[in-house]
Amino acid sequence: MIKEIHVVAAAIINDQGQILCCQRGPGRALANLWEFPGGKIEKGEDAPSALIREIKEELHAELTIHSYLGENSHIYDFGRVTMQVYLASLAQDYFQLTEHIQAKWIDKDGLMNLDWAPVDIPFAERLSQK
Repeated sequence: MIKEIHVVAAAIINDQGQILCCQRGPGRALANLWEFPGGKIEKGEDAPSALIREIKEELHAELTIHSYLGENSHIYDFGRVTMQVYLASLAQDYFQLTEHIQAKWIDKDGLMNLDWAPVDIPFAERLSQK
């Protein structure tokens, strides 16, 4: 039986239309791949609440959610990850990385130059075409 993992992520856009992309750290699953920040949905949480909590934990930042972008699933060797993604912005310009090794604000035409985690790829492709 395959392990089901439900996560939520934010496509965070700044005032210049750039999107925040975060690189996973070494020693973790999907090490060094790029992703939209977020994390696991805990039991009893809805996706937006989980996303706000995760961004507080991962970036020490307040998130404003604007709209729902959609859902994608990918089967990895450790289980099936189903990810819901929301378009969002940060309440302030400052953030602090706690789990990622780096973060970059990327213009939409540069999104596909990053080595994305597979579950994130459809959203990177979609955002690069907006």
